[in-house]
Amino acid sequence: MVNFKGLNACDSFASLKKTSRIQLHNLLTPGRIEDLWIAHAAGFSYCYAFAPVDDLIVERLQALADEQQLIEKYRMLAEGAVMNTGEGRMVLHHLARGRLGAPVVWKGQDMDAFYRDEKRRFYEFAEKVRDGRVRSSAGRPFAQVVQIGIGGSDLGPRAASIALSRWAITRKRARLTPWFISNVDPDDADWVLSRIDLSETLFVLVSKSGTTQETLANETLVRERLKAVGLDPDRHIVAVTSNSSPLAGNPHYLDSFFIDDFIGGRYSTSSAVGGVIVSIAYGPETFEEFLQGAHEADILALEPSLKRNPVLMDAMIGVYERNVLGWPATAVLPYAEPLSRFPAHLQQLDMESNGKSVSRAGLPLSYSTGPVVFGEPGTNGQHSFYQLLHQGTDIVPLQFIGFLANQFSPDINSEDSSSRQKLVSNLVAQMVAFALGKEDENPNRLFSGGRPSTLLVGEELGPKQLGALFSHFENKVMFQGFVWNINSFDQEGVQLGKVLAKKALGAIGRGESSGDIRLDALIAAVYENAKHHPRADS
Repeated sequence: MVNFKGLNACDSFASLKKTSRIQLHNLLTPGRIEDLWIAHAAGFSYCYAFAPVDDLIVERLQALADEQQLIEKYRMLAEGAVMNTGEGRMVLHHLARGRLGAPVVWKGQDMDAFYRDEKRRFYEFAEKVRDGRVRSSAGRPFAQVVQIGIGGSDLGPRAASIALSRWAITRKRARLTPWFISNVDPDDADWVLSRIDLSETLFVLVSKSGTTQETLANETLVRERLKAVGLDPDRHIVAVTSNSSPLAGNPHYLDSFFIDDFIGGRYSTSSAVGGVIVSIAYGPETFEEFLQGAHEADILALEPSLKRNPVLMDAMIGVYERNVLGWPATAVLPYAEPLSRFPAHLQQLDMESNGKSVSRAGLPLSYSTGPVVFGEPGTNGQHSFYQLLHQGTDIVPLQFIGFLANQFSPDINSEDSSSRQKLVSNLVAQMVAFALGKEDENPNRLFSGGRPSTLLVGEELGPKQLGALFSHFENKVMFQGFVWNINSFDQEGVQLGKVLAKKALGAIGRGESSGDIRLDALIAAVYENAKHHPRADS
């Protein structure tokens, strides 16, 4: 019998809180650094030697994971239990990359077969685009592909496309150049459209409901631009949507590829949301390898032992840092330029999932849940916010990601070392510096240390490794949500602003009352002040 209960109701959590805190300065020996590694999927290794845990803390974290039945809840989710309690839905993003247990059937339909069939359809379409059988209304082969979407329809697929761009070039898989339009600010769309030839551009419109305001506004803008240069928009756009949306089977699109309500936007890169553009740009085989890496990591996440399950260990260390040590933020620091947009994806994944203050049953919580997540690739971040991480008043746990080989370019030697060696040297030096600090008579140069980190390291970043990274953080968020007894799969906090935006839009467009005096007052003040204050350059 699986039991859903709050963190404070766990006897193991009470024991964990009584455990003495460790001092990294004293515990960080060469033996610890060599021993505390866990083999991960797709050739990754996970190191927690620099985390603020010892054997006793890990033992009690294991007890908490067991008491909260995390692996049992994961199996329930993978086999189709209704885990999105807020919306009464299953949660099936794992199934989009491979079955983990019993078949999942909904209204007589095998959902595994549904995802595989949609994948086959967009793989076939991608091949037709890539070999020129599907052409633009000008009769030209497509050379650019632009995804129009927002939130989960943009952040994950964009992060994945950027991460694999140079890799695909080296393997001669890059056939079309991917672009993205997400912001309703028309300057976003204009920036993209001004840099491409519309006569050889295919657009992928992504909206599960088919009614997303920002996405439809950008579609309208794109259609008008296509018409203005004599092109037929209907032959330049495909839709990724649900089969019940107004976009499904619509003759104004080249084709429609389907997703469903069981895969949330921030978890949707493994579905047609990410699969269509990656398959068109870099080939179906590249997206298939991404799914293989993710599935491999999903399988490993079913291991009950923290010491053999890197994502479960990562999740439980994060719970300890949040709920016992009281640290409210975490930084994701990929020492890999191709992962430049990966922290932005993780911001949505983690903060939209676990930024909750009520339980699965809707009861107020008395303990903290999801942390603030931010990040930037190294070494740029070192010259940006690392000052606060090293010497600020708050301790921020750090999650480093690194690779030993370049994706594309041959290494360049300067000052007796290669660029890759310099990058790896910076990564390991930062981990040690954060943990140990430095004594100095000058207070400005004193580093207190004791600032923990973990590390995911692999040989090279390719599609399998990227899939494993996506899976790692998705499953980390899932496990932590189970520990906190919250629903990690709805996002009601996104909805309020949307509702008020519609009221404000009506007021701005018609000049009438929105029905909210404060909203009306702010609208009037914004327009009045922006119009009448002189510009700085005048």
